[in-house]
Amino acid sequence: MMKSIAAYLFAALVAVIPAATAQVTVNISEGTLKPTPIAIPVFEAEGADRQLATDITSVIQNDLLSTGLFEITPQSAFIQRDLSINTQPRFADWKIIQTDALVVGEVDRVTIEGVEFIRASVRLWDVYGEEVMRLEGQAGRRFTAKPEDWRRIAHKIADTIYARLTGEDPYFDSRIVYVAETGPKDDRTKRLAIMDSDGANVKYLTSGTFTVLTPRFSPSNQQITYMSFENNRPRVYLFDIQSGRQEVLGNFQSMTFAPRFSRDGQSVLLTQAVNGNSDIYLRDLVTQSTRRLTDHPAIDTSPSMSPNGRQIVFNSDRGGSPQLYVMNTDGSPLTCPSGGRDTACRITFGSGRYSTPVWSPRGDLIAFTKQSRGRFSIGVIGTDGEGERVLTESYLDEGPEWSPNGRVITFFRERAPGAGPQLWSVDLTGRNLRQIPTPTQASDPAWSPLLN
Repeated sequence: MMKSIAAYLFAALVAVIPAATAQVTVNISEGTLKPTPIAIPVFEAEGADRQLATDITSVIQNDLLSTGLFEITPQSAFIQRDLSINTQPRFADWKIIQTDALVVGEVDRVTIEGVEFIRASVRLWDVYGEEVMRLEGQAGRRFTAKPEDWRRIAHKIADTIYARLTGEDPYFDSRIVYVAETGPKDDRTKRLAIMDSDGANVKYLTSGTFTVLTPRFSPSNQQITYMSFENNRPRVYLFDIQSGRQEVLGNFQSMTFAPRFSRDGQSVLLTQAVNGNSDIYLRDLVTQSTRRLTDHPAIDTSPSMSPNGRQIVFNSDRGGSPQLYVMNTDGSPLTCPSGGRDTACRITFGSGRYSTPVWSPRGDLIAFTKQSRGRFSIGVIGTDGEGERVLTESYLDEGPEWSPNGRVITFFRERAPGAGPQLWSVDLTGRNLRQIPTPTQASDPAWSPLLN
């Protein structure tokens, strides 16, 4: 039964109206300043589902608005109001109010093998091209889910529109895990929390009895690795989201911290401190074997693997101050940007102290935290050390993490001493800086891959 029901979930809407190649596109280059106007009228619905349709429409609007790439045409400006998903709109009415794209949708319910689902159907119209825009090869899309998952439907619709208009991978239907902080500064309670990418549906994963830090998602979305001070011993843990079960990662005799999954999810990179010396290790989750990756008297920490799994970026003070280095995962020598060959190449040479590097899912950039002149900033740099750019700066900006599509970075910020941390996001242009709402103070965010 469940298999047949699952076949309906997020199924495509059968094309009714032939679609041509659309003309409207969104320019996402750094120089873009003017958002693309898009109209998203409240989806059609009957009876009690009208409020649900309003809520779904609102989430779609907010998702697209949050990118800084779109401007939502206000409903008060609409001329045509008799819209239907199966009827071509009057394009002249939308051109008058200077709208480039129009989203038309409807919400209803369907019973599949005795189980009730909600479904939302959507079409995207190119106003000036006067044609329906194909969504994943079809003239329209239909998304189906259980009633309690209505927000996921909205995020998926926003993802579909975003991907079609920008040509980029989407990121709305994802989650963020972070450290929820409460209590006085000298006695903070820090527990794991998880929420939707827009800050909704917050759930707490740990009780707060023990302090937790640096949570990171696995590529499968089902596990989180993090550091905990349980029993006053800093160690790396694994948390299974579905079962709620947590376990210590490996039988390390000394302090372990700064964990991060490998790109295939089969291993965890971490730092182990032995006799005051910190080096990077790789723990295989299948064989339970551990391999040492660095062996240097300096502090090596905060490893992050490239998307292809072949290289690792990490933080080290082996050059006298904390800087970023790149090495091959297998430990073999590589040619350094500055010339020569070595087992680890330094890629940052600017003024300041660099830390918490994270390799972009796209593979072309590395995000980092930089401390300079008493201020903290979030920046990006090419994997060869070229093109460093600072995206944010404040009293304390720290802990960057990439969105699944590699366009947005989330981090935590303290605006002033004692103000407490909050979650923020910024895109690669550095212009679209936004706070992510959380019910408590928050730090150490990590973005999940897209949900299945």
